Amino acid sequence: MMKLGLVSAILPDYSFEQVIDYAKEVGFECVEMCCWPAGKAVRRYAGVTHIDINNIDRNKMDYYLEYAKNKGVSISSLAYYPNALDPEPETAKVAQDHIKRLIEVSAEMGINMVTTFIGKNKNLTVDQNLDLCREVWTPIMRLAEEKGVKVAIENCPMFFTEDEWPGGNNLASTPYVWREIFKLSDNIGLNYDPSHPYLLGMNVCKPVYEFKDRIFHIHFKDLKIHQDKLDEYGRFSYPSLWHSPKLPGLGGVDFSAFVSALNEIGYKGFACIEIEDRAFEGSIKEVRYGIEQSYRYMHQYLGA
Repeated sequence: MMKLGLVSAILPDYSFEQVIDYAKEVGFECVEMCCWPAGKAVRRYAGVTHIDINNIDRNKMDYYLEYAKNKGVSISSLAYYPNALDPEPETAKVAQDHIKRLIEVSAEMGINMVTTFIGKNKNLTVDQNLDLCREVWTPIMRLAEEKGVKVAIENCPMFFTEDEWPGGNNLASTPYVWREIFKLSDNIGLNYDPSHPYLLGMNVCKPVYEFKDRIFHIHFKDLKIHQDKLDEYGRFSYPSLWHSPKLPGLGGVDFSAFVSALNEIGYKGFACIEIEDRAFEGSIKEVRYGIEQSYRYMHQYLGA
């Protein structure tokens, strides 16, 4: 069976212990633990540090692992979603170095999974970005191979807002790109989120079958397309004008079909709910209500 979990980003003010305790209370089996460099967030749902991998030693690693184990909650991955192909060299280097450190710590902790973005230079074409990706990611994936760590790339296009449009900040949003980046290593795969192909007007379930051996991790997130706003602005405008991220079941993704497809390929890995619904962010009480509603909704399909 799939292991139903939570992405910790929605609880930025919770400590590691509070996240694990709350996950256990709700019934989650795992948590995708955010590990951004400590400091100011560069965007919403970023900059969350529940494990500070730059200030960690063997004792702290063992503590985190034991604490989660005693609560019956697994750490599905160490998560960090930057732009490793950013056109600003220093920004790109910070991202690349932190991803490498994440791989090392994930291996040392025996988690052996990192969830992240490929990144993108929005000023270059897709094929030019693929060349840049090969240059930047080949040494990163060599390290992942040496350490026995899987790198699961979320398929988010990251071109929601005016400053991200039209190129976007994450290359790995389409099957064409996935086929190319998978040539880098057997250790690179997908952290597959069905809301992103839905946004792009793509078939949500088809990639599940084609890339079944490269699905390393799952995100459960939904979104709603506001047709009246789409009629006003059109598909070539930036999507924050005409869509809203939603809790699973409150948007347009067919989760019955999606989970069915995952079952058909025999996926038994981690599947974490990602909460980004602003309708449930007015207070921590509302955040928790949204998390718990999402848990109940997905639980009916997973029976976790």
